[in-house]
Amino acid sequence: MSEAKPDVDALVATVGLQVRAARKQAGLTLDALGKAAGVSVGLISQVERGKGNPSFATLAQIAHGLDIPIGRLFHLADQVSPVVRHDERRVLDFHGAAELTGARYELLTPTLSGALESIWVETEPGHDTSDTPFRHNGEEFGIVLSGVKDVYLDGVRHRLYPGDSITYSSSVPHWYANPGDEPASSVWVITPPTW
Repeated sequence: MSEAKPDVDALVATVGLQVRAARKQAGLTLDALGKAAGVSVGLISQVERGKGNPSFATLAQIAHGLDIPIGRLFHLADQVSPVVRHDERRVLDFHGAAELTGARYELLTPTLSGALESIWVETEPGHDTSDTPFRHNGEEFGIVLSGVKDVYLDGVRHRLYPGDSITYSSSVPHWYANPGDEPASSVWVITPPTW
């Protein structure tokens, strides 16, 4: 009987997830990590997206730049379930910004290595991201489940109520606000993943 061979693509995706998570946790941009590790930004970006097959030396440099043991880059459950349980969602955070802005972001997809990400978003009344508009490649879809959410696309307000949805190009400057007097819950789907 032959032994099963390791799934190299899954291992590279796991390493990418760990690099991205460690970089975000450390509050580093791709450029800052590239300088700290002595590795090009393009290569780090490829690694984070689970592309290519980085050498051990490259991974050691990245781990050094992150100030973590290299073994941490390989640490994830052997098998990623396609199911994400409500109480096991991964919280996404802009390095403490959620506490400051009154928003909570939870990952609904098992990983960020696929073609899309889906996020559960909870915002408190008064939440407003107009000071830091988002703009990136891709496309987004959102649906409001409860409360009220204003979505601004290039300065044009679109007020959404429960059951309303919106789709737009992420390359358009966009930001969000909760103008209501109660928390708002929504689900956002973004492709390609931006976290």
